[in-house]
Amino acid sequence: MADTNFVDYVRIFCRSGNGGSGSAHLFRDKLTAKGGPDGGDGGRGGHIILRGNKQYWTLIHLKYRKHIFGKHGESGGRSRSTGAEGEDMILDVPLGTVAKDAETGEILFEITEENQEKILVKGGRGGLGNTHFKSATFQTPRFAQPGEEGNEGWFILELKVLADIGLVGFPSAGKSTLLSVVSAAKPKIGDYPFTTLTPNLGIVSYRDNKSFVMADIPGIIENAHLGKGLGLRFLRHIERNSMLLFMVPADSDDIHNEYKILLNELKQYNPELLDKRRVLAITKSDMLDEELIEEIKEDLPEIPSIFISSIANQNLDKLKDLVWNELNMDI
Repeated sequence: MADTNFVDYVRIFCRSGNGGSGSAHLFRDKLTAKGGPDGGDGGRGGHIILRGNKQYWTLIHLKYRKHIFGKHGESGGRSRSTGAEGEDMILDVPLGTVAKDAETGEILFEITEENQEKILVKGGRGGLGNTHFKSATFQTPRFAQPGEEGNEGWFILELKVLADIGLVGFPSAGKSTLLSVVSAAKPKIGDYPFTTLTPNLGIVSYRDNKSFVMADIPGIIENAHLGKGLGLRFLRHIERNSMLLFMVPADSDDIHNEYKILLNELKQYNPELLDKRRVLAITKSDMLDEELIEEIKEDLPEIPSIFISSIANQNLDKLKDLVWNELNMDI
């Protein structure tokens, strides 16, 4: 997948359909010259609806589709016939899509399940036919209600990647390498900052045909919450992960301090992220001997931790066990 194909933010203009007018028809047949009202109601205008589709992983299909319109409802007819509803405009979006009002920034709803449908813009109501205005003192109303106009506005759709495990670390911490080794995902890998420019998802197989989803989030740098580096563009993806796997390379000058910097970036962005379970993996540990590992352990943060090497396949099964147990601790 080309990096340019990943789009996680779009701004779109939506207008729902107008409701159809009610009918002011009066009943007539060969035996009735002056019958009463029998006009039907107008049909409602078409909604603009978002629908979850797990086959989608990006919002690119909406990037160049800036204006979206629902169909108008049809007018009511004779014999109390209700007009047809305007066709709804259904937009398939990836799971994890958040809809916001572009003017106020208010979060309207989130799409998190397959085939989940939420109305983004309601269609206008159909007008009432003249049968609704008949009364004991007003037997022949010759008017009906017009349909309501549709609603319109600008909306923002943001994608937040859904995964069980989010990989958190500075650039070149080994996140992409780990994902490529433990899953079938093929992220771009290189020994330089910001190799990963898009979140990558991989399904990690576990024992007894079980599995969990791991997300490689593009590298954070210090002050990312202020917009530096890739900044706010990808920090939001971390919000939707059940658990966070912090990754710090064994050749870091100060593993504990690097972990604290990463943790602070998450805290500054959204303090609620600190409520998620956290595990620390010290990567590239094949360069360490047992004595050095024991020395490093004495200064690690008080969270579950493990020394791994993706290249040397060191402790990767133990990492899966640790992650699985942490994920299912409350079950």
